[in-house]
Amino acid sequence: MKVQCPHCGETVLVNTLGRRPLNIPVIKVCDALQLNHSVTAAATKLGCSRGYIYTYLKAHGLKPEEIIKGYKAGNTRGE
Repeated sequence: MKVQCPHCGETVLVNTLGRRPLNIPVIKVCDALQLNHSVTAAATKLGCSRGYIYTYLKAHGLKPEEIIKGYKAGNTRGE
């Protein structure tokens, strides 16, 4: 991608913009939550932010509380 410098006007070639996305499998996120019993500790262990975990689980239709307590997906009675 070519970007023009706002100060000197020179065109600069840029390979990527921003941070590369983390590709942590959902099973690793769930395992970290079950082992650590908190989103903060799981995020530290995985090397990501708490927000990443919340967003990632929401995209997969899960809630951290369900994972930590060991509920199965789709089980509303808590068995």
